[in-house]
Amino acid sequence: MGNGILKRKIGIEKQVDEFLDRVSEAGLLCKNGLDAYLKGNMEAFATTMTGIRNTEHRGDDLRRSIEQDIYTKTLIPESRGDVMELLEDMDALLDRFTGLIWQFEIERPDICAEFHESFKELLQYSVEAVEANVRSCRAFFKDINTVADHIHKVSFWEKESDKVTTRLQRAIFGHGNLHLSHKMHLRFFAKQIDRIADEAEDAADRLNIYVIKRML
Repeated sequence: MGNGILKRKIGIEKQVDEFLDRVSEAGLLCKNGLDAYLKGNMEAFATTMTGIRNTEHRGDDLRRSIEQDIYTKTLIPESRGDVMELLEDMDALLDRFTGLIWQFEIERPDICAEFHESFKELLQYSVEAVEANVRSCRAFFKDINTVADHIHKVSFWEKESDKVTTRLQRAIFGHGNLHLSHKMHLRFFAKQIDRIADEAEDAADRLNIYVIKRML
């Protein structure tokens, strides 16, 4: 095992791995959900909603269990606060994916066919940003020297997400046949997806600080 924050704490490391698996899974399920929604396949969309809700619940249970172990077994006392915040950040990203699917379910936005690919591309980049963050977190717990191999990719995907959001908003508001209320609704969903990448970058910035503190 490398220079990891959990060293030989095998039980908790396994839980951390599973928790991060749930964050990754939520992104993939969110992509599946958007694809199903855009195709009008509401049965597949409903299945995805159930899956992502179960993933969120499992992620919450794991996070609470890890936090309890860190306190009751007095693990990594010098880094406890940083680890807690890191887990909270990742849990917030998982919740963001779940919340996005729920917003689609509740508001049912009417997304014009010409915007489908841009919405899918936008979510793809947000998922990639979160996935790079997940890899950075795994490195933080297992081999802190390799965090830098992954963390810079979070910013890369966040910038790609921003480009698509700008392009998509221009296309939406430049569309001659949509009511302003319809344009505002589409813009809202574009911003909600982009926000996932923004929050992934914020989390990566905080993780970078935790790494610097550990290296001192």
